[in-house]
Amino acid sequence: MEYQFTMDNFKQEALESTEPVLVDFYADWCGPCRAMMPIVEQIADEYEGRLKVGKVNSDEQPELAQAFNVMSIPAFFILKDGKVADQFVGGMPKAALKQRIDAQL
Repeated sequence: MEYQFTMDNFKQEALESTEPVLVDFYADWCGPCRAMMPIVEQIADEYEGRLKVGKVNSDEQPELAQAFNVMSIPAFFILKDGKVADQFVGGMPKAALKQRIDAQL
């Protein structure tokens, strides 16, 4: 399951989550973001129960993008206990994304 994170739910759903969280900052107009969408959806399904996966539309949630100093998208953050455990930018193969996630689980 994938969450849509906003300023209203980010603290509760991401920062206070008991499981690690993958946050995907994206925009609808971004080609690499669109290319990553099916991969992120597959990750959400495969890691259900071990990893919470959520997306932030950086155009609709500029405060969140600014809080994480997002300069390029797609930007990914893995949060553990409300802190950034890993961050990376750009499109990548599914195997590379899984490797980054597995290193934090």
